[in-house]
Amino acid sequence: MSRTDGKYDVAVIGAGHAGVEAALAPARLGFRVLLLTLDRLAVGRMSCNPAIGGLAKGHLVREIDALGGEMARAIDAVGIHFKLLNRSRGPAVQGPRAQADRDGYSAYMLGVVENEPNIDLKDGEAADLIVTGGEIRGLVTATGEKYSADSVILTAGTFLSAVMFTGDRKVAGGRRNEPAAERLGERMRTLGFRTARLKTGTPPRVRRSTVDWSRAWEQKPDRPPLPFSFGTESIDRPQVSCWITRTNDKTHDIIRRNLDRSPLFRGEIGGAGPRYCPSIEDKIHRFAHQPSHHVFLEIEGGDSDLVYPNGLSTSLPEDVQEEFLRSIPGLEECEMVIPGYAVEYDFFPSDQIRRSLETTLVEGLYLAGQMNGTSGYEEAAAQGIMAGINAANRCRGDRPLVLSRAEAYIGVLVDDLVTRVPREPYRMFTSRAEHRLILRHDTADVRLAPVGAALGLASEAAARRAAEKDRDARREIAYLSSRTAPFHEANELTERLEAGPVRPGTKVVEILRRPAVSYDDILPLRDGEPLPAPPLRREVEVRVKYAGYVERQIRLVEKLKKMENRSIPTHFAYEEVGGLSNEAEEKLTAFRPETLGVASRIEGVTPADVSLLVVYLDRWERTEELS
Repeated sequence: MSRTDGKYDVAVIGAGHAGVEAALAPARLGFRVLLLTLDRLAVGRMSCNPAIGGLAKGHLVREIDALGGEMARAIDAVGIHFKLLNRSRGPAVQGPRAQADRDGYSAYMLGVVENEPNIDLKDGEAADLIVTGGEIRGLVTATGEKYSADSVILTAGTFLSAVMFTGDRKVAGGRRNEPAAERLGERMRTLGFRTARLKTGTPPRVRRSTVDWSRAWEQKPDRPPLPFSFGTESIDRPQVSCWITRTNDKTHDIIRRNLDRSPLFRGEIGGAGPRYCPSIEDKIHRFAHQPSHHVFLEIEGGDSDLVYPNGLSTSLPEDVQEEFLRSIPGLEECEMVIPGYAVEYDFFPSDQIRRSLETTLVEGLYLAGQMNGTSGYEEAAAQGIMAGINAANRCRGDRPLVLSRAEAYIGVLVDDLVTRVPREPYRMFTSRAEHRLILRHDTADVRLAPVGAALGLASEAAARRAAEKDRDARREIAYLSSRTAPFHEANELTERLEAGPVRPGTKVVEILRRPAVSYDDILPLRDGEPLPAPPLRREVEVRVKYAGYVERQIRLVEKLKKMENRSIPTHFAYEEVGGLSNEAEEKLTAFRPETLGVASRIEGVTPADVSLLVVYLDRWERTEELS
């Protein structure tokens, strides 16, 4: 419902993946939210790859869902190719991914936003922030409308002072046919915020009907698809295949001959791009020894005539793009519909935010998404829901929600941001999580649904389902631990699977613990208890096989909690800590970590520095008590 008095509890600037989650969270908690966007038809738009999830990214999406967010439900509704990646590897590094109907995803998110009664969606550009006494009071649009708000969440994505590059052509804008946001970045600088530049890019799009699919390798989706949302029972939408082709010597020669026409190689783009998703010209330059590179041909929707050639991000001129596309098997006769381009934009080095995502300079102002130096829809949405939750908590006088590295990949993401400034667009990987065995994507509901329900964001039913899932897994493991395997049947099984001999009296759970044995293999050894559903069987198998590793991780987490949660006063004088290295003093003073655990992970702070910090922190606290 639109408000006429211009007063809101929370105002969100930008309606991309971060902005949508940032607006929905406080709105669903009963607060009045203004969602301001340059174009309402671009709500939740997929600027680049029409897909959600992937390795570690899929974990983030399932955690957003467990907390009560929308991204998982959206991709379940419009997904056209679901795949569990790394299926042949350990469960800690598997991750769900799904291609989306690009237009359908944006339409879904627009519908959710428009149907949320506490969100007022308005078109407009934020040009100014109203700040009084170091505290946010609202915003002003480019056309002069003023809106008051107790909290403001800035999620401007790649639009701040953004410039798009295609060969010699340079245009102000953050996305094709969408203008840049110039005034807001300048206003932030007048408030004392520092900005730097980053770069990202996107491939050209080709017409589906002009691709020779017989020249590429088909990749079929999983059947049945694994939903992202814990509340989705099944995926009923028709699924499509994706296809793989490769670049070749001819492709590479075309690109090398034209590197002098690339704005990246001419030095026109100064911002660092994503190391793990480089442009095709950068790949060929950096990996000159590689004879070819994969290209994934992904359809942009079941009925769409556009194909996204994943792996061909570029800012080369259009004529060069057309030439190298037609050198690739399957694309010899393709028609390029939309050229690729690079985008360079401002971001705010992340030592200017707290773990709540509130800024250190202005109370009540939160930053979320690519403006914090991250890449990807999933990283943006994760920050969006956390900023939205914490803006709502601020409105009701509650403490901020901060997830630890042992609780969630979202905790890893935020902790990484507040302990080191991204030098390139930050991307989530499973390798960033030291506790990844207990942070598996299929445990997100058990870990976080109770948190979401306690906030009032996730439903009590979701928390109850998660608790029942955990209880049923424990019950099944207890049953397998109590049942003695029939000796002859067990021996026949392990001999057939080459899993080693069995002694009389061996419990069924001990046989399941062996690497070569799956849950389905032990079915003949069970008796009496009802057979669990397939998802629960997988959960039980993982818990049994990795129990020792998980227990060790849990003990380590408990050991680290004491240091992790010890607060450091915001006005602590690091310059008074004798023996602290110059680099540690400089970094600690800049980041102002909230806890000893966060301080220990700041780049340049050594264990010796932390030990000194503990001694002086004890002394500081004693002095404060006496004063």
